[in-house]
Amino acid sequence: MQDFRPAVGIDVGGTKTHLRAVTGTETVADHVRPSRGWRPHDPAAATEWLAALVEEVLSTDVAPAAVSVGAHACETPRQCEEIRLALEARLQVPCRVVGDAELLVPAAGLDKGAALVAGTGSVAVGRRADGTGVQVGGWGAVLGDEGGAAGLVREAARAVWAAHDRGEDPDPLARLLIASFDVHEVPALGAALESATHVSAEWGRHAPVVFEAAEQGSVLAHGVIDDGGRALAALVERLAARGAAVDDVVVAGGTILSRPALYSAFAVALTRTLPLARPQPLRVPPVEGAIALARSLLRPVRS
Repeated sequence: MQDFRPAVGIDVGGTKTHLRAVTGTETVADHVRPSRGWRPHDPAAATEWLAALVEEVLSTDVAPAAVSVGAHACETPRQCEEIRLALEARLQVPCRVVGDAELLVPAAGLDKGAALVAGTGSVAVGRRADGTGVQVGGWGAVLGDEGGAAGLVREAARAVWAAHDRGEDPDPLARLLIASFDVHEVPALGAALESATHVSAEWGRHAPVVFEAAEQGSVLAHGVIDDGGRALAALVERLAARGAAVDDVVVAGGTILSRPALYSAFAVALTRTLPLARPQPLRVPPVEGAIALARSLLRPVRS
């Protein structure tokens, strides 16, 4: 007998959450809401948050057949597994929970490959031949996230400070950063960055000036963008060095997909070090990957 209950996919991002429920080829629910209240490091709270979302979006007389979640800040297999077990017990259906970057490869319709995200931060994920997951990057704006918006701003400030220490006059990058941070001179940028309460978000919102400065001819800004592209390629190289499949590299994130200069710098650097790797921008919402994973839970296991 055919099961008409929907497969449910959920993409919990840092800012917004997208739930989609599908029966066959028909979308029966498509809902976007803020990710406010998402607490991935508290499995009980995360489970209740997800279950409440499913119950809120689906009508009261419709139960899901399977639920798959790609979750922001679900950073380790143990953390994801704790949430999965609790969610499965709560909903009484097969569930899967992975980090949100792991939605990209199935969303692109691929069975294997690497995923690279460069939005506010940056991270790359992949899987070895035995199915073991590998994640590199994603260390936050203070320590890493090279090539993401916050990391670009951090490196832009470093480049401007270095030029100042060499006695150079402020170039377009320096002038635009000073204006964007609403300070009067280059030395004040340090205190402005350090005063951020939410570092990644507050630094990241200044990233557009790096690209604006490059368009105005700033050599410093071009260097920051090129270095950011090389750093993103290096994430994929680390995946390959750890045995992950990187023949196909699915690329997502507002920063890299909206800035051709950064994407080009990444693609050029990747070609030099991994010439067989094929980067491709993700053209569909990541929630499509969650739907694909949910559907895979419903397939009969072959003996």
